[in-house]
Amino acid sequence: MREAKIARKTKETDIEVLVNIDGTGMYDVDTGIGFLDHMLEQLSRHSLMDLTVRAKGDLHIDHHHTTEDTGIAIGEAIYQAMGERRGIVRYASATIPMDETLTRASIDISDRPYLIWKVDFSKPKLGEMDTELFKEWFQAFAQSARVTLHVENLYGENNHHIVESCFKALARAFRTAADTDPRAADSVPSTKGTLGG
Repeated sequence: MREAKIARKTKETDIEVLVNIDGTGMYDVDTGIGFLDHMLEQLSRHSLMDLTVRAKGDLHIDHHHTTEDTGIAIGEAIYQAMGERRGIVRYASATIPMDETLTRASIDISDRPYLIWKVDFSKPKLGEMDTELFKEWFQAFAQSARVTLHVENLYGENNHHIVESCFKALARAFRTAADTDPRAADSVPSTKGTLGG
């Protein structure tokens, strides 16, 4: 089992994350931000990654630190759990429809962190959460998980659907890319013999 536990504590947040990449999509998430909890539950369920998150943050200020630091902690846990990444598929894309919305995520589990984010919102908030914070979460996740990640909303009108399709597309792309390739055995999926650099 590819598992990892991360504890991250700063003056702004106190976060514990447990991931099992080879799980069944079980989740237990509490960040204090209802909409973010809902999105992380989607990430777990549709990637089949077991995910436990406990986050306490300075929500009396705003949701920025908790959102960003949760992305960092989950990314760090995934990076640690992936180990040497021998035998993984490495690349994957997923295009996810949700009613009128269509979103594509493409991922390279590469040890080369990068985010391309082509997602726009027509409203500044979803519930109590600023929509601009979703890019912050994906940026923090990509950097800490050390993956190249492209997320593009192809079209859509409902902001809830747009965000949810982004998380579901990431989940499905990650699930495929993190799977082991029986033809690759224990090899690192790179002609360099190592990922990154």
